[in-house]
Amino acid sequence: MKKIKITQVKSVIDRPDRQKKTMSALGLNKLHSTVELEATPQVLGMVRKVSHLVSVEESK
Repeated sequence: MKKIKITQVKSVIDRPDRQKKTMSALGLNKLHSTVELEATPQVLGMVRKVSHLVSVEESK
């Protein structure tokens, strides 16, 4: 399956608790941290919910 690289570019301070939990579920806990995950429908849905806080690029 395809992999994507997700990088946190904005802080979760003053964000709803649901968005904070989504970010930690993705494995992002600090600003400018990066994770590489499989592009499953579940992960893509979580990324869509916090798209204003992260940047996404396709990984090889």
